[in-house]
Amino acid sequence: MAVQPAKPVAPRPVVRASTADETPDGPPCPRCGTPNLPDRRFCRRCAAPLTLTAPPPKLPWWRTRWPFRRRVRIGGSGNALRRTIALLVLAAVVVAGILLYPTGKDVYQDVLDKLRGTAPITPAAASASAAVEGHPATAADDGLTNTYWGAPAVGDSVTFSFRTPFRLVDLIIHNGGSADPQQYKQQGRPLVLSLEVTDAHGKSHGQQVTLNDQPGPQTVATGISDAVQVKLTIREAAGADPGRAIALAEVEFFKRT
Repeated sequence: MAVQPAKPVAPRPVVRASTADETPDGPPCPRCGTPNLPDRRFCRRCAAPLTLTAPPPKLPWWRTRWPFRRRVRIGGSGNALRRTIALLVLAAVVVAGILLYPTGKDVYQDVLDKLRGTAPITPAAASASAAVEGHPATAADDGLTNTYWGAPAVGDSVTFSFRTPFRLVDLIIHNGGSADPQQYKQQGRPLVLSLEVTDAHGKSHGQQVTLNDQPGPQTVATGISDAVQVKLTIREAAGADPGRAIALAEVEFFKRT
């Protein structure tokens, strides 16, 4: 009688003890807390991944503001919207700069006037629309306060010209015909003047000047760049009786250094 061949029997698995390299002295598993060796990628107990994914980088502050805080799909992407908004912002800045440039320039010049010093500047010439005999326009810039330009009537003007353009910070006016209070009121005195400054570009800058009816220096702030000519016209006067001139003793000019 024939005997069938025996079936092969698989060997039983042999349980091996943990080797020394499995000593639990590595970082703990983020899921179960079991220590693992530093070179392991999965936990030896629960097989959880030991390599954590790095958190995404923090967004810059402008990416947290609308419309940059999230992608808005226009044609598949929010880049077009962001570019459009950036161009609009740039255009608004350019327009604002053009509109505010004159104001900003004036403010900058005024700050320089306060930070820097001043120095007197002497006119190259002086002329008047009219003057009483013995009191010409040049008497208003001769450095003396006991001589004066004598205007016959309200509406007359005196003009000072300069050789080179300069920044006219302010001017000082000595009213009347003398600094002596007793002689001051012997002549008429300007009370209101119109100040007209012409710059090197031919542009005229005007302002009204109100004077106190008293002797002594009176400062008038101007702050005009590239001045080449200053004209003072009498608009109102005190003591302008018949036979009395309207006296303007001295006008001093100061430039920025």
